[in-house]
Amino acid sequence: MYSEKVMDHFQNPRNVGEIENASGTGTVGNAKCGDIMRIYLDIDENQIIQDVKFKTFGCGAAVATSSMATELVKGKSIQEAMKITNKAVMEALDGLPPVKVHCSLLAEEAIHAALWDYAQKNQIEIAGLEKPKSDISEEEEEEEY
Repeated sequence: MYSEKVMDHFQNPRNVGEIENASGTGTVGNAKCGDIMRIYLDIDENQIIQDVKFKTFGCGAAVATSSMATELVKGKSIQEAMKITNKAVMEALDGLPPVKVHCSLLAEEAIHAALWDYAQKNQIEIAGLEKPKSDISEEEEEEEY
């Protein structure tokens, strides 16, 4: 059902924890399944993500997608992080079962929410970034898998 990479990131999640005084923090959830994901970013003066941590309350796929998402954004510029989609997270994990695709959407939205928080704190605009939703369950119904 789950790939070896999903199981590895669930059993040995990377970058778990919090960053005090984070440059940006994003929290998103899915009211339908109860998953909640919070991502913390430490962004330097050159707009490079130096560190990233997460806390996720949810199923194994939610933990695995959080872990993989943090791995994908670490060391990237803000613009590179903006390009990380839920599909990229799923591909990096060698896929997810269709009923767990929403977990990868949470990961993408949590990154965007943390970048939004960073932009707000620094009064900057990040090209292509829109105000994130705090609950992705409405959006999920519109998407086709």
